[in-house]
Amino acid sequence: MPEGDTVFRTARNLDAALRGAVLTRSDFRVPRFATVNLAGETVHEVASRGKHLLIRVGETSIHSHLKMEGSWHLYRPGSHWKRPAWQARAILETDDWVAVGFDLGILEILPLADEAQALDYLGPDLLGEDWDAGEALLRMEQRPERPIAVALADQRNLAGLGNEYVNELCFLRGVLPTRRVGEMADVPAMIALAKRLIEANRDRDRRTTTGDTRTGAHSWVYSREGLPCRRCGTRILRGELGRTDLELRVTYWCPQCQT
Repeated sequence: MPEGDTVFRTARNLDAALRGAVLTRSDFRVPRFATVNLAGETVHEVASRGKHLLIRVGETSIHSHLKMEGSWHLYRPGSHWKRPAWQARAILETDDWVAVGFDLGILEILPLADEAQALDYLGPDLLGEDWDAGEALLRMEQRPERPIAVALADQRNLAGLGNEYVNELCFLRGVLPTRRVGEMADVPAMIALAKRLIEANRDRDRRTTTGDTRTGAHSWVYSREGLPCRRCGTRILRGELGRTDLELRVTYWCPQCQT
């Protein structure tokens, strides 16, 4: 699942390939931007902001969000793509590389000057230069009635955590995902652990919260419904939680280790 660490690595790889290069072709396969042509423009940099990816080209910012199924791939010109062409939403070519964005949940082209305003709602980026643990805590504590899992997943509080990290953080801190922020004395410790955990994974090809990258061993509770807890053996439970009924996310927890 694409989370902040995945987008960070994607931006770093794209930046290494595209920075300073001139686009020889651009193709945006969404109706709103189908006529945009950035050929001849120079790629200044590729950056991430939480779970958002920004390709800065000329006076333009190509803003994308991977959502659940999206990904950016790099190919050499003429090489075979690993995903079908009909899933491509954006294609950027240079003399040396072809960058393809597949199944992007969000794709928009903004004036570079408008980029900051478009993402102004985001909280501090766990992997960004703007990281501010105090600001993240302040934002979370403004809604003390919220379940901790909902508060951690809200990108307006802190940017970069997705559902996998949220579930794993709750387990590691021994709290139920439904515990209200205002009932917790250790929210700063939760935020600090989130920072350490996502930083530890930003350079890994396979995310792990257990320290074990083997298949099936990389998580404590996430996607482990019905399986025994790795600590106490109790069966992992599954539920749903979200800001609203339209934003429900799957949650996993150990009823013995989390209270």
